[in-house]
Amino acid sequence: MTTTLLPADIADEINARILAISEDRIAGFLEDPFAEIARLSGVSEEVVHARIRAMLSAGTIRRVRQTLMATNLAPGALVAWRVPETQLDAAFEYFVRDDPFSGHVVIRSTDGATQGSSYRLWTTLKVPQGYSREKHCALVGERVGADAFRVMPAKRLFALGVGHVRRKGMVPGSRSEEAGRVMDTNIVELSELEWRVLEPLKRELRIDEIGPQPWRARAEEAGVSYVEFLHVARGLAERGVIGRFSTFLEHVKPGADGVRVTRYNALFHWRVPVGREIEAGKEVGRHHILTHAYWREGGDEFANVNIMAVAHGTDKQLVLDHKAAIDAHLAEAGIPVSYTNVFWGGRSEIKPSEIAPSAYVAWLRAGGVDPESMRASSDEAPSAA
Repeated sequence: MTTTLLPADIADEINARILAISEDRIAGFLEDPFAEIARLSGVSEEVVHARIRAMLSAGTIRRVRQTLMATNLAPGALVAWRVPETQLDAAFEYFVRDDPFSGHVVIRSTDGATQGSSYRLWTTLKVPQGYSREKHCALVGERVGADAFRVMPAKRLFALGVGHVRRKGMVPGSRSEEAGRVMDTNIVELSELEWRVLEPLKRELRIDEIGPQPWRARAEEAGVSYVEFLHVARGLAERGVIGRFSTFLEHVKPGADGVRVTRYNALFHWRVPVGREIEAGKEVGRHHILTHAYWREGGDEFANVNIMAVAHGTDKQLVLDHKAAIDAHLAEAGIPVSYTNVFWGGRSEIKPSEIAPSAYVAWLRAGGVDPESMRASSDEAPSAA
């Protein structure tokens, strides 16, 4: 089936049915994830293949890939950078083009001058095992002209999923009966064979690979049999290293039909009493609108907030209504909030963070940096982003 005349917009009924599943409903590792998308969406496998190819070709879908629980594979953090306004765009470009270990790159703003609002540039960071987040930030901070940065590793995660199509039209306050799941951020050490399988497994699929048995060529690349590749990948999933198989929408720029999937990207901040972070995170994590929710320490730079979450939407007031519903739920649950804020996303770019130690060594050497000088000290906890 060709992709030439197929609809590539998210408003198309068949595409919407596929995307409602393929964005964030295929958990773990599957030999044939497209067959599972077909089963759950009620669309034939052949049509699933053709429509995903068409949307990827048109740019509606940015990438199709097996995600990892990188929080368990590489020490990482959310990093806020204070960069002079005149250097902000150049710094943004550096993180997008020249730092493969930074993933989400976002210029943020607040609705008024608040504590931390001078930190305009935000990135996610993964530094491969054995290396230092702080040293990495000092290195790239000097390169982009940052005069300050705040590294905020996640202590726990409470929500993790995308599902922009599924969330369209969601009513403020929509939440699950069960509390949010508490996900640890313990680092898992991998064998040489596991890394050999993981590196091709995590790379996004090409259009011609969207079909039955998408991993067969990746097994050849890893230098193992197809059966062994599947065995190792399933073992990684059992160890909690594999995330979901996902089609990632272009949700910032206009799609093929000129329509944006989402216009507003909001990072919510709350300060709850010390000792009640997990309790608060579980209550926040109930809310379906959130793509991410986690316990991070904002420190003095951000009024000592400790719970953060991300929501997206096409209407700013509706996003604020969702936050108001979460605020009300926290109050009903008896969890006091002494400070809260919203950091709005503007210019942004999203790319997978590289996590392979060999890639980090090569990147450092290419920049004239001795890899040994970037080793983590014993007191730098290997917590995740």
